[in-house]
Amino acid sequence: MSKFVLKLYITGHTPQSERAISNLRRICEAELNAQFEMQVIDVLEHPQLAENDRIIATPTLIKSLPPPLRRIIGDLSDSERVLLGLDLTPLS
Repeated sequence: MSKFVLKLYITGHTPQSERAISNLRRICEAELNAQFEMQVIDVLEHPQLAENDRIIATPTLIKSLPPPLRRIIGDLSDSERVLLGLDLTPLS
């Protein structure tokens, strides 16, 4: 399995942002067996990065590796939808 490179764009430390971070960590730890690199980017602190990746809403998750590039918008609470968006099927 190749390593997943994930960027999660959030806006500030809001309940929705914290929920997205928590949900993503839970999904990655359960399904990716430590084969992931996760970066959390606050668009308020790094607006240029958000502009470069054409972020129009937060939270937004971008999977850059392995290809193809995928984007998932929302708090990532629907694990099945997130796994489908990452081109994964649940291990369980």
